[in-house]
Amino acid sequence: MGQNLKTRLKRRRRKTYLKRKNIQANTSAALKKAAPKEEKPAKKAAAKKTAKKAVKKAAKKAAKKVAAKKVAKEVSDAAPAEDSGASAKEEA
Repeated sequence: MGQNLKTRLKRRRRKTYLKRKNIQANTSAALKKAAPKEEKPAKKAAAKKTAKKAVKKAAKKAAKKVAAKKVAKEVSDAAPAEDSGASAKEEA
């Protein structure tokens, strides 16, 4: 009779163990499914950062172009003034 009691105890403990294991597996699977949702906002944030960097780079390039145009305009404005002064000396 003692042998049968041990077997019943082992089986009952095994059933509860398997039940706990299944519950744990189900909850971890649910957590794994929820994890990619958390990663997507991180990807969006990274995309926003790269977009901001691209905008800043474009703004810097545009500012350099504007500055270069101003310098070129100043140089071109200064050159005709020198030419007109030289032509005025020749006429006099």
